[in-house]
Amino acid sequence: MTTTQDVSERTSVRRSLLLRNRDFRSLWTGTTTGKYGASVTSVALPLVAVTLLHASTLQVGLLTAATWLPWLLIGLPVGAWVDRLPRRPVMLAADAAAFLLFASIPAAAWLGLLSMTYLLATAFLVGTATVFFETAYTALLPQLVDTEDQAEGNSKLHGSESAAQLAGYGSGGFLVQAMGAANGLLVNAATFAVSFACVLRIRHREPAKPAVVRQRGALTREIGEGLRLTFGDGYLRALAISGATSNLALMAYQSILVVFLVREVHLTSGTIGALMTGSGIGGILGSFAARRLANRIGTARALLFFEMAVPSLALLIPLTTAGFGLIFFAIGYSAVSFGVIAGNILNSTFRQQYCPSEILGRTATSSRFLAYGTIPLGALLGGALGETLGTRPALWIGTAGIPLAASLMFFSPIRGRRDMPTEPPAALTKALQSA
Repeated sequence: MTTTQDVSERTSVRRSLLLRNRDFRSLWTGTTTGKYGASVTSVALPLVAVTLLHASTLQVGLLTAATWLPWLLIGLPVGAWVDRLPRRPVMLAADAAAFLLFASIPAAAWLGLLSMTYLLATAFLVGTATVFFETAYTALLPQLVDTEDQAEGNSKLHGSESAAQLAGYGSGGFLVQAMGAANGLLVNAATFAVSFACVLRIRHREPAKPAVVRQRGALTREIGEGLRLTFGDGYLRALAISGATSNLALMAYQSILVVFLVREVHLTSGTIGALMTGSGIGGILGSFAARRLANRIGTARALLFFEMAVPSLALLIPLTTAGFGLIFFAIGYSAVSFGVIAGNILNSTFRQQYCPSEILGRTATSSRFLAYGTIPLGALLGGALGETLGTRPALWIGTAGIPLAASLMFFSPIRGRRDMPTEPPAALTKALQSA
């Protein structure tokens, strides 16, 4: 006999995670809003530097480097710190800091105090806040949703973040034009205020961590533990190395993509913006496809497909020409977005299920330290190749590197499996217990 409770339970299973999990809904709203603000920043901050401070190309490039530099300088210790602390307060502090930092830029402009040094310092400090927020958010998510809901949660987060980034790229220039270069960043500051309010609404409270008297050098040992656990495990090592080399290749071609479209294809800035925004929809489609294909063919096989096979279409990008030839860019760029987002969803879900909560922050930042550390190197490589060989040959090298980098996973335990493991192996558990 079917009871009302049975029907209710089955109905709740069919309902979206956003409808039945208040804490996840708050996290989803906050992170999506924050991603929109971050994408607006990527357009507005360089425009502030160029229009108000007449910055050089090198100085504008340094703004991007300053944003990513904290991952290299403090990424590893932040992972250990976050594993010691409640994650929600860390996220609140990071959002508050980002809000104040971005709001200070218009204030400095009004007071006549804005300088390139001020912008670089702000970019670095915002990047520092981002390291803390993303590390804490990665470790908190598995505590807000059940194990069987983690794939759906990651899919919704990555999909909405892709949509928010597209909206930010499209509206960043408009906001600067409508409000002025510095004042446009007030909208960006407001997004972090919204994110703060959303994180504040999360009701989940982590259990109090037992008081531990840490000896001198404990932080260094914890960082070392995160690196050993990451690179001592075949799955985590393969994903970390593949992610680092993929980012190197991605930045090598992305850093010269606009130059290529302007000088080789002769497109206007408006056409470039519309083309990149439209092609970026592939990321949204990837967020929908990730779980569905993984359920059909297995998570390990789907990961290889999204990371290796789909991004191979990036080789169409160097074939781009004006007119009908733009279809090569649209297909290639969409394929990269599709594969990267879908792969990130499966990667995040695997890590959250595979790594115990006590070390999730450390293992995540160990991988990100390597992956994000190659971003500035990739940008320098792309610029150097474009300068010496020309933009089109440099694009061939960069786009070819994407599937080649992902192929490193083919020489790992991932290749022989249908599904990625969902529980840590005995060796990882033993290492954690003895740490």
